[in-house]
Amino acid sequence: MYHTYKNGFIEVVCGPMFAGKTEELIRRIKRLEYAKQNVLVFKPKIDTRYDKDEIVSHNMSKKPSIIIDKSTEIIAYIKDDTDAVVIDEVQFFDHDIVQIAEDLADKGIRVIVGGLDRDFRGEPFGPMPDLLSRAEFVTKLTAICVKSGLPATRTQRIIDGKPANYKDPTILVGANESYEPRSRHYHEVPGKPKKI
Repeated sequence: MYHTYKNGFIEVVCGPMFAGKTEELIRRIKRLEYAKQNVLVFKPKIDTRYDKDEIVSHNMSKKPSIIIDKSTEIIAYIKDDTDAVVIDEVQFFDHDIVQIAEDLADKGIRVIVGGLDRDFRGEPFGPMPDLLSRAEFVTKLTAICVKSGLPATRTQRIIDGKPANYKDPTILVGANESYEPRSRHYHEVPGKPKKI
């Protein structure tokens, strides 16, 4: 007797900037395509760093993507033959993305999301904490700290050559001109309230 096992789960690829998150998403997309899986790739309209119509890693690997403003727009693209949904820069989406990911996984779709788990302040970023707690699989990547050479788990925002202040806006789309990877002890956020 054969059993039919239903697919469908949530995978999160996270870490600081320059850790290779988009590169890892592209690697997974290529594997799915090789396996003849029907994959939909999404990215937020706000992410225009390298290309407005593709997800692009910092080393310029690319995959075509569907550009959306709100997470609910994903639903219109889902078809009966959709095997997997990949979402890059998920931290920029509204919290509806969490329920959408859950619903898609419940329908048997593999959901792979990538993004920053912390903002430049070092705090949980957008819907990422909820996605991390609901995911079946989590891949947490690190970069190399530009100050110490240690594993970098945080993203340092730089404004005019200095660390950004805690009160600066959370969202500022940029690449190496505005951000650099830092380890815990080299991550600076002037004006951050002390917890202890």
